[in-house]
Amino acid sequence: MRQVNFNHLHYFYAVAKEGSVTRAAETLNVTPQTVSGQLATFEEYIGSPLFTRVGKRLEPNSLGQVALKYAEDIFNLGSELSRTLSSHDPSSMTSFNVGIVDVVPKVLVFEMLNDCFDLEDRFVLECHEGHLPDLLADLSVNKLDLVISDQPMPIGVSIKATSHLLGQSHMSFFAHRDSEYDYRSNFPQSLHQAPFLMPGRNSAMHQNLSAWFTEQNIIPQIVAEFEDSALVKFFGQKGRGLFCAPTAVEQDILNQFQVEAIGRTAAISERYFGISPERKLKHPALETVINTAKRLLK
Repeated sequence: MRQVNFNHLHYFYAVAKEGSVTRAAETLNVTPQTVSGQLATFEEYIGSPLFTRVGKRLEPNSLGQVALKYAEDIFNLGSELSRTLSSHDPSSMTSFNVGIVDVVPKVLVFEMLNDCFDLEDRFVLECHEGHLPDLLADLSVNKLDLVISDQPMPIGVSIKATSHLLGQSHMSFFAHRDSEYDYRSNFPQSLHQAPFLMPGRNSAMHQNLSAWFTEQNIIPQIVAEFEDSALVKFFGQKGRGLFCAPTAVEQDILNQFQVEAIGRTAAISERYFGISPERKLKHPALETVINTAKRLLK
């Protein structure tokens, strides 16, 4: 078989992603006739059709799915190569793009990333916050070098990436300084019917906390739920409710916010993961961040 024509593969890839020749043509800024012709040439080269029409969409058939997987790998690797060459120095990346799942405490993220500024290689640190599925989508197309998450990469996700267990931390509970004594003496029963600021429902901690409350026969008064962990602390600082955070960053929280620790529990542990793509060339800051995080959460 002859060498694959990557121009034909690119047209096939566009149609597979867009689901139609017309939308692929708009994306590629060419005519639909051009896309149809290139796709027909590619299928003739393969010796078999690659799509099945489902309603108004063109869906890759079983052979098309195989071709699509290879196409994704090829074009993602091409993006990586382009970004590496644009820096003019393979050992010096121009930026370090880190995705941060909303619910991961920002104080913890700061501690993980702070050592990056002391590295010999110079780059711009770019942080992007969002939900895990969205961040993994960006990771898959080389927009991110690392995702810091409270969950590993879900099973079944077709992304070439590795989940690194960074470590885990027990949990500390906090109250505004004016009310700390009301809750400290009888912890954790003092949390019963107390105003509480919960992590978002998409977080692993929300489920862990709910299970722990049930085991302890505690029914807190949930006054708010937050996807953004930083907002929890600001509302807690204003006395709007109690909240919890990793014991690993307890001292940082006490220093930055007008709250006090009212208790701790080892019955709840929050695990953190670093998810990195499988690339030919790793970002020089990646190992530093992972090692710092593991030391912090040891």
